[in-house]
Amino acid sequence: MSQIPTPATRFARDKRVVIYVWAALAAITLLAWQLTPGHTQAAASLSKELVAAIVVLGAIKSRLIIRYFMEVRHAPRWLRTATDAWLVVLWAALLGVYLWP
Repeated sequence: MSQIPTPATRFARDKRVVIYVWAALAAITLLAWQLTPGHTQAAASLSKELVAAIVVLGAIKSRLIIRYFMEVRHAPRWLRTATDAWLVVLWAALLGVYLWP
């Protein structure tokens, strides 16, 4: 038999998930910083693949922030879908503008 989660267990699970998301955001930030040229003494040059990787990391961070720190994960489905669609359009436009020949 499955038990219905109580508010206390639901709160503890949500708190744990938010901590994991925060750790993932910190890791993604460090990874994007490491990928970006110019933070060391090496010559700064960006390839298209590197730009795409950094933009994808930014998109992932944006989605995690909106879902877990703006409480959209508990919002109605239409709002979750609208925010996801907005993020796709925004990040695709940014990538397109940057990579335009």
